[in-house]
Amino acid sequence: MAIQKKTSYDFYLILATATVLAIISGICVYGMFYFKFAQLQQMAAPVKVAYMERMNQVVSPFIIALILLLAVCVPKRLLPSVWLNRFALALLAVIGVVVGLFGVVMALKVALCVTLLLQFVVLCMALAGNQRLNFERKGYWLRVGSSLLHLGLILFILDLFFFQQRALHLALFWVTTVATVLGMIGCFYSPALARLMGGVRPGMVTVDDEEETPSSS
Repeated sequence: MAIQKKTSYDFYLILATATVLAIISGICVYGMFYFKFAQLQQMAAPVKVAYMERMNQVVSPFIIALILLLAVCVPKRLLPSVWLNRFALALLAVIGVVVGLFGVVMALKVALCVTLLLQFVVLCMALAGNQRLNFERKGYWLRVGSSLLHLGLILFILDLFFFQQRALHLALFWVTTVATVLGMIGCFYSPALARLMGGVRPGMVTVDDEEETPSSS
């Protein structure tokens, strides 16, 4: 019963994340085509700025929702459900304090930085082959790939807050790109990687990458 409840929780979390990402993608695609067909590039600068601010207002709630979902998804790898709920309440309390003192943007940056730190811990544990991590599927390369994908997603969102700082923006962009590409390779080609790299590091669990068997946790 507990396993079924955890699976349902994970399913709804994945579904919510996928839905928010789809909405953000739809808004971006719509904004791109509207900008092109309305020929906003030929209009005065204030019109362009007003359009960008309006689109930012439309997409902002979904960016905030994605940040909050990541703040739950990432510690889920490390914590059991009971502690996960406590962590979520503590994080909400911290965010509330930061909002009151420094504003919403700073609170979102704090949430992203905490999530980034936790995801880096998850990635290091996945690279070390730690089996205590809570993943839906077993498999060394699958877990490493998933950890890299989540790291890339967090860095991508964090980069949105620093796009005006050119040096930092470019650094985050390339780290995001590398993490995302490597993560997709790890996720989609885990059986091939397991066969290719199997036996290279003694004690590393890779045999279950062959069929990506669901984990018992």
